[in-house]
Amino acid sequence: MNMAKRLFLSSAAGLIAVSGAQAADLPVKAKAIEYVKICSLYGAGFYYIPGTDTCVKFGGYVRAETTLNTTSHYNAPDQGLGAAHNRLSDYYSSRSRMDLTVDTRSATEFGVVRTFAEMVWTYTGGTYSGAGNGGTSYTTAVGAQPSQGTPGLYYAFIQFAGFTVGRATSQFSTPWAEYPANAFELPGAAGWDPINQVAYTWDFGQGISASIAAEDGVAHNQLALWNVSGATASGLAAGVYGANDFGGSRAPDLVASVTADQAWGYFKASVAAHDNHAAYYGATEPTGAPSDKWGWAGQLALSIKNIPTGAGDTINMSAVYTKGASRYNFQDYGNAPSFAMYGGGALPGAYQSVGIAGVSDSVFVAGAGQELTTTYGFAGGYTHNWDPHWTTSLFGGFAAVRYNNTAKGYICGAVVANLALSTGLPGCNPDFNYSVIGTGTRWTPVKNLTFTAELAYTMLDVKHASGSTVTLPVQNSIAKPVGLYELKDQNALTLLLRAQRNF
Repeated sequence: MNMAKRLFLSSAAGLIAVSGAQAADLPVKAKAIEYVKICSLYGAGFYYIPGTDTCVKFGGYVRAETTLNTTSHYNAPDQGLGAAHNRLSDYYSSRSRMDLTVDTRSATEFGVVRTFAEMVWTYTGGTYSGAGNGGTSYTTAVGAQPSQGTPGLYYAFIQFAGFTVGRATSQFSTPWAEYPANAFELPGAAGWDPINQVAYTWDFGQGISASIAAEDGVAHNQLALWNVSGATASGLAAGVYGANDFGGSRAPDLVASVTADQAWGYFKASVAAHDNHAAYYGATEPTGAPSDKWGWAGQLALSIKNIPTGAGDTINMSAVYTKGASRYNFQDYGNAPSFAMYGGGALPGAYQSVGIAGVSDSVFVAGAGQELTTTYGFAGGYTHNWDPHWTTSLFGGFAAVRYNNTAKGYICGAVVANLALSTGLPGCNPDFNYSVIGTGTRWTPVKNLTFTAELAYTMLDVKHASGSTVTLPVQNSIAKPVGLYELKDQNALTLLLRAQRNF
C-alpha cells in the first residue's frame, strides 16, 4: 500500500513538473493589431490615422499632354519666339505631371479643423530661345534639369472656426476660375492660381456664405506699373510701354465676396482693392516718386447645373471690371502684360505685319501721378454630356483694355518718337481687345481616366488707325530685322492633347 502511494505521488509530481514546463513554453498572446478604419464623417476616401481621431484622404492625378503652336506650353503664341512665326518658333511642347493631395480633418468643440495641401512634380520639355545670331539655344523648364522634374506647391492651408490661413484660391475667384469648360486659359475672369491669405467665412446655411480676406498681391495680382519716361524702341516693339517701376510691398489686396452654392447652380459676387505702389522716377531717391493709387476689381459669376440639354450639362460664366487691378482680368498664367504677334498680309513696302499691345495697372511719366488702366471682360463655357463616356464643350473669353486720354498721350508720344508711327499722334491708340474661342472633346473609357482634345482660336485686335506702320529696330532674339511693319490684328490656332488618370 505504501509502495503504491509513493508511486502515485511520484507520478503526479512528474506530471505537474512536465505540465509546468510546457506551460512556460506556451507563446504569449500577441497585442491586437490596430487596423486602419474607414472615416465616414467627411465623405468617401477618408481613413482614421491610427491612434488618433484625425481623418485623412489622399488623392491626385498623373497627366501627360502635348500642345501645338503655343508659347510657354499653355499660352497662345502671342509673344516671343512663338509669336515670331519663323524657323525659330516651337511647333509643339510636351509636359508630364504627378499631383498629390493630402486632406486631413478633425472634429473639435470649435468645429472641424482642416488642413489641405496639393503638391506637384512637373516635367516640361524645354523650349528654344533666340541666341541672337539667327539661331537658338535650348532652355530647360524653369528650375529643372533635362533628366528631372520641377516640384511645386499649389495649396497649403489650414481652416478652423471660419478662418482660412495659408496658400489657397483667392476669395475673389470661382471654382472654375478661367476654365469654365476648357483647359487653355481664358481672359475675362479671375484666375485660379492660389495665393497666400488670411480669410474669414460666414456660413449662413443653405449654401449661402460671405468671405473677407487679406491676400498677398505681390506674387499674384501685380501686372505692370509703366514709367513711360523709360520706354525704349526695343521695349515698345515687344509691347512694353516703359520701365516696370514697382516699389516694395506696402499693403495686401483686400477682398470680399458673397456666394450661393445650391442644387440649381452657383452665384458669386466679388470685389477687391489693390494698392499700386510705384518706385522712383529715376535711379535714386531725389528723383521723386508718384503717390500710391488704389485700384479695384469687381466680378459677377454664375453657374447653372443640369440644364435641359442633358443630365449633368452645365453653363459657367463670369464678367469682370477692373481699374488699376488688371490681373483680376488678365491672370498671371497668360503672357500679359505684353503682346507682339507677327503675321503676313502687310502693306506694300512693309516687311511683315505685327500686332503690338500691352496692359498695365497704371502708367506715368517723370514728375506726374499714376494713370490707372481700365479693363473689362467676360468668359463662359458650356459642357454637354453625350453619354457617361463622352463630353463636348464650347467656350470663349473676351477682355478689353482702355487707357484714359492722359495715359494715351504718354504712350503714343513714346511710340511716335521711338517707332516713327506713320499716322502720328492722331492715328495712335494703345487700346486693344484680346479674345479666345474654342471647343474640346473628352473621352472617359473607364472611371477616372480621361483623354482630351481641345482647340482654341486667339485673336488680338489692335486699335491703331488702319494702315498705320512703325519702324521696328532689329530684334536678334526673334530674328526680326530692322524695317517697316504694318500694325494689324493678329490671330493664332492652338491644340491641346491630354491623357489624365485621377486617383
